[in-house]
Amino acid sequence: MAKGKATRTIKEINKRIKEGKAVVVTADKMTEIVKRKGPAKAAREIDVVTTGTFAPMCSSGAFINFGPSKPSIKASKVLLNNVPAYGGLAAVDIYLGATEPAEDDPLNRVYPGQFKYGGGHVIHDLVKGKKIIIKATGYGTDCYPNQEIEKKVALSDLPYALLLNPRNAYQNYNCAVNLTSKTIYTYMGVLKPKGGNANYSTSGLLSPLFNDPYYLTLGLGTRIFLGGAQGYIIGPGTQHDPGAPRGKNGVPLSPGGTLMVMGNLKEMHPKWIAGVSMLGYGCSLAVGLGVPIPILNEAMARYTGVSDEELFAQIIDYGHDYPKGEAKSLGRVSYAELKSGTIRFNGRDISAVPMSSHVRALEIANILKGWIEKGDFYLTEPQVKLPTVKPV
Repeated sequence: MAKGKATRTIKEINKRIKEGKAVVVTADKMTEIVKRKGPAKAAREIDVVTTGTFAPMCSSGAFINFGPSKPSIKASKVLLNNVPAYGGLAAVDIYLGATEPAEDDPLNRVYPGQFKYGGGHVIHDLVKGKKIIIKATGYGTDCYPNQEIEKKVALSDLPYALLLNPRNAYQNYNCAVNLTSKTIYTYMGVLKPKGGNANYSTSGLLSPLFNDPYYLTLGLGTRIFLGGAQGYIIGPGTQHDPGAPRGKNGVPLSPGGTLMVMGNLKEMHPKWIAGVSMLGYGCSLAVGLGVPIPILNEAMARYTGVSDEELFAQIIDYGHDYPKGEAKSLGRVSYAELKSGTIRFNGRDISAVPMSSHVRALEIANILKGWIEKGDFYLTEPQVKLPTVKPV
């Protein structure tokens, strides 16, 4: 890049990656660089900023083809390790949702409404190389006469296995508290009564969509880190909300954008795709996801230079308001405060508990950085960008 030039293209960045000249930094380092040198100079020096997040992402699952049988079957009800999958597709194509609980879960028998094993665990077991039991029934037709099959398979036995997550990587998310007089159990973890703790689930300055708040470099076909392998953004996630209220540098002050993503399950690693059980809530899937942000101009340098002190989550009461379908903000708290482990709420200090892992988010950003520097990962142009609003 010519001296003083503050813009570049993805094609030019890829050329520098191929030549081994690309300058890649993680999002936390970019914050320091922009603070020290300013966005204009940072834009001239840095080619790519890598991000990361690792947390339970309930809106996840996998499309699986479990292979033909003899005689053939058109599966209408399918169980994988006793976890129901959706079979209303074609023959032996199914979709397994991460939060679907196992039928006759032993924990649920003892504690109704609580589940030990579900779709996320099946996905995790497959990625770990374990064999699972598939049971399928069909109603029988002339072309698919078989009405029942059972077989044991490993991931390598499946003709097709695609992780396709409808809603991942929330741009910002709630800080959850509980103002009722009893402990409650939620997808945001255990919340003590009378505002006894505050739980949050975003990796702050490392979070992918905090580093491109207007989604200027993201969309259909953007290559990403997903589950330890290379995956892709395929569009806006469900509940994508580009119109969320914004603060400084366009940073959303409420949940905001989301991503729909996909990747080859057979290439993934169990460290980055893990089934989880959440007390009193059920099952989910912890997903590792990282997005490279190309520094195309000074604006992108400014966006990626965001700090935890400039990022704010809204505080929501999950005891009263959230169950009613309401999201009345009780105030905002910075990610710097949340990451300190204690926040000030209702006149007292309470524990702030992360549902996401900062350590793993940083590891993802560094892995992605390494892939790019080695020439194992190239950036892609989005073919259709995510829905957004005009930057201000």
